[in-house]
Amino acid sequence: MEFGVSHDRADEDLVAKARWFQSLTQEERIELFCEFTEMIFENNPGIAERPKPDDPAPSARVRILSLPRS
Repeated sequence: MEFGVSHDRADEDLVAKARWFQSLTQEERIELFCEFTEMIFENNPGIAERPKPDDPAPSARVRILSLPRS
């Protein structure tokens, strides 16, 4: 995996980043994922033990519509 410095604004585009990521081999993608994971745990060791936010209320997820009866 080769990293370089670019000063082109087009390289900061989300599409350009996706194209770069797709150019990596599967092994390079896994290696990058592991490096990101290690960095996250180094900076915030307790992140895995954080409580998960509660699910939204059922009415926020599903809305039931019915036709008015005539």
